[in-house]
Amino acid sequence: MTLPTLTSPPPQTLRRRGRVVLSAVLAATLGITVVSVATDASAADALLSQGKPATASSVENATFPASAAVDGNTGTRWSSTFADPQWLQVDLGSTQSISQVVLNWEAAYASAFTIQTSANGSTWTNISPVTAGQNGLQTLNVTGSGRYVRMNGTTRATPYGYSLWEFQVFGGSGTDPSLPTSDTPDLGPNVRIFEPSTPASTIQSAVDQAFNAQLRSPTAQFGAQRHVFLFKPGTYGRVWANVGFYTTLAGLGLNPDDVTINGAVNVDSGWNYGDESNATQNFWRSMENLSIVPEGGTNRWAVSQAAPMRRVHIKGNLTLAPSNQDNGQGYSSGGYLADSVVDGVVSSGSQQQWYTRDSRIGRWDGGVWNMVYSGVQGAPANAFPNPPHTTLATTPVTREKPFLYVDSAGLYRVFVPALRRNSAGANWPNTAGTSIPMREFYVAKPGDSAARINSALAQGLNLFFTPGTYTLNDTIRVTRANTVVTGIGFPTLIPTGGVEALNVADVDGIKVSGLTFDAGTTNSPTLMSVGRAGVHTDHAVNPISLQDVFFRIGSSVQGKATTTLAVHSDDTIIDHIWAWRADHGGAPTGWAVNTGDTGLLVNGDDVLATGLFVEHYQKYEVIWNGNRGRTIFFQNEKPYDVPNQAAWIGPRGNGYAAYKVADNVTDHELWGGGSYAYFNVNPSVRVDRAFEVPNRSGVRLRSVLTVSLGDVGTIANVVNDVGGAVPNPAGNTTPRNVVAYP
Repeated sequence: MTLPTLTSPPPQTLRRRGRVVLSAVLAATLGITVVSVATDASAADALLSQGKPATASSVENATFPASAAVDGNTGTRWSSTFADPQWLQVDLGSTQSISQVVLNWEAAYASAFTIQTSANGSTWTNISPVTAGQNGLQTLNVTGSGRYVRMNGTTRATPYGYSLWEFQVFGGSGTDPSLPTSDTPDLGPNVRIFEPSTPASTIQSAVDQAFNAQLRSPTAQFGAQRHVFLFKPGTYGRVWANVGFYTTLAGLGLNPDDVTINGAVNVDSGWNYGDESNATQNFWRSMENLSIVPEGGTNRWAVSQAAPMRRVHIKGNLTLAPSNQDNGQGYSSGGYLADSVVDGVVSSGSQQQWYTRDSRIGRWDGGVWNMVYSGVQGAPANAFPNPPHTTLATTPVTREKPFLYVDSAGLYRVFVPALRRNSAGANWPNTAGTSIPMREFYVAKPGDSAARINSALAQGLNLFFTPGTYTLNDTIRVTRANTVVTGIGFPTLIPTGGVEALNVADVDGIKVSGLTFDAGTTNSPTLMSVGRAGVHTDHAVNPISLQDVFFRIGSSVQGKATTTLAVHSDDTIIDHIWAWRADHGGAPTGWAVNTGDTGLLVNGDDVLATGLFVEHYQKYEVIWNGNRGRTIFFQNEKPYDVPNQAAWIGPRGNGYAAYKVADNVTDHELWGGGSYAYFNVNPSVRVDRAFEVPNRSGVRLRSVLTVSLGDVGTIANVVNDVGGAVPNPAGNTTPRNVVAYP
């Protein structure tokens, strides 16, 4: 093959399989608290190059212009002709001090290059030594100044040209004054902050007002209301907080025991319009980072999807079922508990399925179909299906969710817990991690545009979303390693015009948490993506993580999206998501109305999902193409609204499996997975299998089941052609269980 016949290579697929670095986990192992302020140079300096004029010595063709390397889009790139030397330069518009250059190389990179600056674009000064490039992200700390900055490549590493996804220059005077930051930020009108000196009657009145406005309301489930109640460190007198839709209660201490509430943080049935008799629609609420001394000894948290309890200390008992659970209709259906301590007994009662991770409990009583535990001290023994407990001694990889707290000086900070491996028990007190001052966050508020949010990211800030709805006419692009993107009070991102709402680059350590996505009325190919298709970079030491991220196709909006979440980056941690194509909403729903093929697409290798809820999509609901994937707890309901069998024929027969592992995957594990059918539009509809996986010894499923809810609709087998059908001859929503496959 001669050079003139070459075209740019496909994205690189090689991996560096480094594993655990001792220093990265030593502090956590020894139980030492590590608190440090983030010092990434780009967190203090501005991104100067994005969107500025760029030129190059050559381009391979018009598809790969110089401007593509400074457009903030990691899916476009500059590529040169196949010769040495070549350069790419950006005009910053005025002379700036330069502190850092970040190069995101495609597979065709430089084996020797320098970074140069110039005041006039003709006389150049080296501000870096001759440097070898690398496939993927490369960060150079430099010192210099100039209006023009260029990468001057002298030797290619491949027969191809030089190719950069992004060329980022940082420096200047720092933050944009139009994007103010503060260590005592305004969190907006939907956030109430209490102190121990606040009268209990004031707190009670505030939480009652929020809840009573939702009491048997026909609109609250998909309403615009958002309520966050934050408690500064201290002890609070009797507060009985009923928790409704889009409501969060959280402590502002560094540890849960820094905030003590006497009374209850209560979720029950009997109040939701049209569904008063059960708790199966108790969605979108949360409790975090506080302790409760429950009145009467037991706190009630009868929730279903998208209702996490994290970093909580229950100084008594905890029940997860509604108070009418013994009256024939009292069900709750699927919750999540992590990084918590329950001194007494956890009673699950009529809770149909539940996942508990890295916690300590006194004892667990009960279980209906699918109760899963990983890293839980005091968990029941593994006994699936009778009783239906699936228990793992540890969780393979964890990084707990970032949380807001107030330091001793009254300043606000975000604590980012460190990565743990083979973890068990709560990660507090003495949590290892990093404390970031709020001045390094842009505090987003409803009404902020995508351009304003991207400008904050471009100047090196993290993002903190306050409660409310954000309409986005462009994609929010997170490109800097270790960026924290978090929210409180279920901030909801709605794309318009079919754009993707959030794009996370294939770089180390980005953390996304506490966000809700609503599909817009114009179909989006994806609502959120992580990494770039076809690229496999080893992030094992510092993975990207997603926590409490929820997706809806259909809500108050008749949304459409082909795939809600696509994960391309290797080693990504998916810790508690709910991807939901709505079976009901504030706006009408239906088979041809709120359309969506797939909830989760995983192309990355070594991806771990802990607490995976995906429901009602129209084709394969989870597609797992990456190798060495692991899921601990999976909950699914098939689409209710299939009109007839002819409308729902998949590649291998009737319908689509809920959980599809690609035929070429050689290594995959799932512990504790349930898929349920309720084909109420046409009960004659059937799906041939709930789980579809290749028949290989390395692909292993443990504790999986199917249920026909109310015996409405048929799932013919659990896994491939194994397990038998539901409805069972026994009827009465009796599950089919497969303990191990193969």
